[in-house]
Amino acid sequence: MELKDYVIIVLKIIIGVSILNVWLLQSKKNTKWRGGNAKTIIEEFKLYGLSKSFCYIIGFLKISLALLLLASIAFEFLTLIATIGLSILLLGSIIMHIKIKDELYKSFPASLFLVLNLIVIFLSI
Repeated sequence: MELKDYVIIVLKIIIGVSILNVWLLQSKKNTKWRGGNAKTIIEEFKLYGLSKSFCYIIGFLKISLALLLLASIAFEFLTLIATIGLSILLLGSIIMHIKIKDELYKSFPASLFLVLNLIVIFLSI
C-alpha cells in the first residue's frame, strides 16, 4: 500500500467514527456546535424548521453512510457512495446553520467533515 492509501483509511475512520459519535452518543447532549441554542439534535432540527421525523431520516442516513464509509476500508467500491452521500448531507447541515444565521464556528464541524470527504473522493479517483 502507498502512503495515499493509509491517508484514505485514516480519514475514513476519523469521519465515520466522528459522525457515529455525534448521532449515537452525543445526540441528546448539549454542545457548542448545536444550531441556535438547541441542546439536542431534535431541538436543533426544530430550530431549522424541520420535523422530528426528518431528523430521524437524516440520522438514519448519516449513520448508514458512516457505517458504509467504515466498511469501504475493506470494500473499496463503497467509498464513493458513502463519501458523496455524506458530502451532500454535510452541505445541507452547513446550509441550515446559515439559514438560521448561526455564528460561523457552529458550522465548522460540518465544513471540516465535508472537506475531509472531498479529500477522500479526490484521493480515491
